[in-house]
Amino acid sequence: MASDLETKAKEAFIDDHFEVALDLYSQAVQLNPKSAELYADRAQANIKLNNLPEAVADANKAIELDPSMSKAYLRKATACMKLEEYQTAKAALESGAALAPGDSRFSKLIKECEERIAEEQVELPKQVLKEVATNGVPQKEVEPVKDVPVQMATNAVPAKEVKHSFYQKPEEVVVTIFAKGIPRECVKVDYGEQILSVAIEVPGKDAYHFQPRLFGKIIPDRCRYDVLSTKIEIRLVKAEPIQWASLEFSREVAVPQRVNPSSVTANQRPVYPSSKPKRVDWDKIEAQVKKEEKDEKLDGDAALNKFFRDIYQGADEDARRAMQKSFVESNGTVLSTNWKEVGAKKVEGSPPDGMEMKKWEY
Repeated sequence: MASDLETKAKEAFIDDHFEVALDLYSQAVQLNPKSAELYADRAQANIKLNNLPEAVADANKAIELDPSMSKAYLRKATACMKLEEYQTAKAALESGAALAPGDSRFSKLIKECEERIAEEQVELPKQVLKEVATNGVPQKEVEPVKDVPVQMATNAVPAKEVKHSFYQKPEEVVVTIFAKGIPRECVKVDYGEQILSVAIEVPGKDAYHFQPRLFGKIIPDRCRYDVLSTKIEIRLVKAEPIQWASLEFSREVAVPQRVNPSSVTANQRPVYPSSKPKRVDWDKIEAQVKKEEKDEKLDGDAALNKFFRDIYQGADEDARRAMQKSFVESNGTVLSTNWKEVGAKKVEGSPPDGMEMKKWEY
């Protein structure tokens, strides 16, 4: 049955019906999950559909099942080059070239990767130096990769069973996948320059795949993961100490340049990247609230209390002492600001007309 589906998938691929081919390959993989050939061919279909993180994951699975399959390395390299992950692509091409020394595609693509890597190493310093020379602080943001659709994670397990979250530090991002009692041998984690691929395959249960393209670049060799009793914790080491606005890459949010503190002048305040939509000016809000309070129209006791409060706030120290002493000693019937008069004697109560003072007996 799997072979029939594979044949139909190849025919659909030849006819440029890539979505049909992808669906047929996926059905075949479910029937024969140990076939490296199926994963490698599905990777090619994903490449045609620009499902690049999925293509890398399929190629990695094919390599895991059959490390001698040269075309699996070629598929991985092709997807990584489209993602502009040239270091990862070059490493895959070198492994594939060793398996197929007569295939000129590997040497050609290795040369292209080397050229791209050299361009990256030259262009970034030039850009930073130019910006520092013009305004002291690098302001321009790195443009997101064009013509590559953002791919969301795929999850074969119901969301109620497996969830994930992340938090970050200046130097790393920690991704937590909440899955209980997963044997370590059932967990496979792969890292690319800007790709995370997580596969959980427990016998008798649906497979879980999480394959996001990351917000920023990481250092694959320094990343690690731990399988704990209640979760899988993945630590991704950032290539640059920048704030990630999200875990997954988005064309709507560009990766900001790292600010060089030494290039900030005394009159400039460094602006750090933030996931908040805009900065809140609390000083402005406070001034606005005070103005509203001042302009507020009150009636009755509220207006009288506001009147006394305004007098107290605008008074000097002697006037404040006089107000406190007169109010307390007169049982709230007298309020004076004349300290010379109030400070020299006890202030007697002065009840309103028609009322009399009485001492409260406990």
